[in-house]
Amino acid sequence: MLLASTAVLAGTACPEHFVAGKAPVVTNSKMQASTRELCFEAFAVLHSGVSRTPLYAAEHLTRNNLKQARLLPRKDTFHSEKLLLESERAELDDYARSGYDRGHMAPNADFANEKAQGESFSLANMVPQVHANNAGVWAGLENAARKLATSEGELYVVSGPFFESSKAKKLNNRVMIPTYIWKVFYSPKQRRAGAYWVANEDTQEYKTFTVSELEKKIGMSVLPGVPQSVRDAGMTMPEPAAPPGRKPKAEPGDEPPKQPAGKSEDAAVNGFIRFLWQLISQLLK
Repeated sequence: MLLASTAVLAGTACPEHFVAGKAPVVTNSKMQASTRELCFEAFAVLHSGVSRTPLYAAEHLTRNNLKQARLLPRKDTFHSEKLLLESERAELDDYARSGYDRGHMAPNADFANEKAQGESFSLANMVPQVHANNAGVWAGLENAARKLATSEGELYVVSGPFFESSKAKKLNNRVMIPTYIWKVFYSPKQRRAGAYWVANEDTQEYKTFTVSELEKKIGMSVLPGVPQSVRDAGMTMPEPAAPPGRKPKAEPGDEPPKQPAGKSEDAAVNGFIRFLWQLISQLLK
């Protein structure tokens, strides 16, 4: 893994993770301080020593890698990132008993070997996330990315937090809690791009934007390697997807109609009486 001391410009030590080899550019001056690029085997992170979280995590998903990743069991190895300064990094104690998940920006299920998966458990790749959000709509968007990449052969994904200054809170008075979380897709096959926007709360709702709209909201040029016309045009974004082999969670109204009170008990009693009558009839023959 490579560590760059400062990375607010498009230059990068790991161009393989970005469209056209160009990393996102932070344009929000408040978030430019103490930023460091971390180049992992299968993804890249721009870490902020101010928020003690990533500002983004970028991946290039491919069909072959995802096929291998499905065979790899999850092995939780959460750890602080030792390549960062102690004063700038999150620690496991920051999250302990906080009520928040250590939410991956680049999800471990995307990665095809133990080294890449282990790197994804670095706290440099985590934000404080509401559990119902992390396990619900956000997991669905991660699965949608894998599904689309498998279908089309490849997909570029960039994910990150947004901190609304008027509502910003901190874990342990150190790690900033995102107000929103976003995810961007770029499809080389379609030559289209789009973005998701999710409040970091107990919700299944999300919004979609063009990349240009998202970039204005967060103060970052997320896809500098993509033509402006593509960033402006938008993309039909897939709906959140359930993991393979797992039944989607029922939404309100999906439950089967309930029997009126007492109906199921009456049916059971009547069935038992019919059984006894048939048995007696057989014995009397």
